Amino acid sequence: MRSDNMKKGNERAPNRSLLKATGITDSEMEKPFIAVVNSWTETIPGHIHLDKLAEAAKAGIRNAGGVPFEFHTIGICDGIAMGHEGMRYSLPSREAIEDSIELVLQGHQLDGMVMIAACDKIVPGHLMAAGELDIPTIVVTGGPMLPGYVDDEQRDLISVFEGVGEHKAGKTSLEKLNMLESMSCAGAGSCAGMFTANTMACMTEALGLSLTGCATSHAVDARKTHLAKESGERIVQLVKENVTARKIVTQRSFDNAIMVDMAVGGSTNTTLHLPAIAHAFGLELTLDMIDVLSKNTPHLIGLRPGGENFMIDFDHAGGVPAIMKRLVSKLHLNENTVTGKTIGKNIEEFVIINPKLNKRIIKTIEDPIHVEGGIAVLKGNLAPDGSVIKQAAVDPKMFEHSGPARLYDSEEDAMEAIMNDKIKPGDVIVIRYEGPKGGPGMREMLSPTSAIAGMGLADSVALITDGRFSGGTRGPCIGHVSPEAMEGGPIGLVEEGDIIEINIPDRTLDLLVSEEELQKRAATFKPLVKEVKGYLARYRKTVSSANKGAIRE
Repeated sequence: MRSDNMKKGNERAPNRSLLKATGITDSEMEKPFIAVVNSWTETIPGHIHLDKLAEAAKAGIRNAGGVPFEFHTIGICDGIAMGHEGMRYSLPSREAIEDSIELVLQGHQLDGMVMIAACDKIVPGHLMAAGELDIPTIVVTGGPMLPGYVDDEQRDLISVFEGVGEHKAGKTSLEKLNMLESMSCAGAGSCAGMFTANTMACMTEALGLSLTGCATSHAVDARKTHLAKESGERIVQLVKENVTARKIVTQRSFDNAIMVDMAVGGSTNTTLHLPAIAHAFGLELTLDMIDVLSKNTPHLIGLRPGGENFMIDFDHAGGVPAIMKRLVSKLHLNENTVTGKTIGKNIEEFVIINPKLNKRIIKTIEDPIHVEGGIAVLKGNLAPDGSVIKQAAVDPKMFEHSGPARLYDSEEDAMEAIMNDKIKPGDVIVIRYEGPKGGPGMREMLSPTSAIAGMGLADSVALITDGRFSGGTRGPCIGHVSPEAMEGGPIGLVEEGDIIEINIPDRTLDLLVSEEELQKRAATFKPLVKEVKGYLARYRKTVSSANKGAIRE
């Protein structure tokens, strides 16, 4: 066992002495030492219950003959950080989380880990650490939030964001907005739709790193506690068998995860996180590889924001294994999972307990919602290295669109224009200098995209940015434009009124300006540099382009 490095032999008497000071007994010294890596915090609804899941996991570890050691990682709530300076710190926190886990696990040489995490950047940070460390690992994702209920309709956080635009447009009263604010987010758990947090939980299960059903079992469901306890028991066996993370996750595992992502209409943020996680596992995943799978994987379930169903509906219909049953003819079935069985065996043994609901909510590959997956990768002279759009959440009449550029060098400037009725149908809003380096930190643009949707412009106005979008964004919103403006990308050369052409079926994004004119503009181009200090200044020096997953180089 790895932990023997710190606890075996006479020369390790001082080490054992310190361990005994924490309460460890002589008999426990002979057992596997298991880290319980917990992102519990009181500042994020997706995390406020994780202390209870950690207790369940620790009980499971003890049941199976292991010794648990809990420590905590940080977390930032994208929703709370949205629309202001705080959002610059969300994506950079992913690497800080990865580093903190590596430091503790390597410093203390623990044998394996149960990761208990939730939400947008926290789960990817944990998965990246799992790939780098390559020790036995099992992940318990915290589970979705129940939807709220206002005016006889189920609601979620996006209802509140879009309510701001609806109120501005005179479509809803201040009283209604206040009701949405108070009742849309129902308590513990990750926001109730297929936004980034729940997408990444689904990716974790599809990769084989969570027990079957973990991704969609809700935060308040006793089943989540059972899964945490069973994960604690299972990790001890994984340690004894030396089944490490890289023995579970392979290149084919990522293919499986992407196909699940496309079928559920997941967040565009997966095109940042999955390449970064693959890199941590010593593998490569490019936007082109993602797009090939998107073109060949149908979209099978209409989940918020691209549909009317909530995560609770998906869970009742069977969750990730139910989607994988639909995709069984396309998946790599021999990939290992933390259950000790292959993906194929897990799918075969999974029982659909609500067959009528399953058939109603989850479509078949012969009769899908869309014949292509939820995400499309667009390229062209405006995005030579690629850009991404959640095509499953776009009105079909906006699949092809051209219009004049309305140019803004920050999210705040664009939001001010939207809220003051400066945007007209047909416009193409361009928000630049919000990329990984230019932001820095690559902020999400949920506030402007939700305002556009709430004001009824989602079927007539497009938004393009070198920043990114929330998993809750809907409409013709194209993000991750690479290269970004600060690196001299063509998005930095756009001028007010330039015509931009979007063609999702053809996967193109073009600035209708001659090459000669673009070269002339490039000759005098000087990027805007936003002054930052501290962590963001260090982050800017090492972060790569969005098309590479915004990993550190």
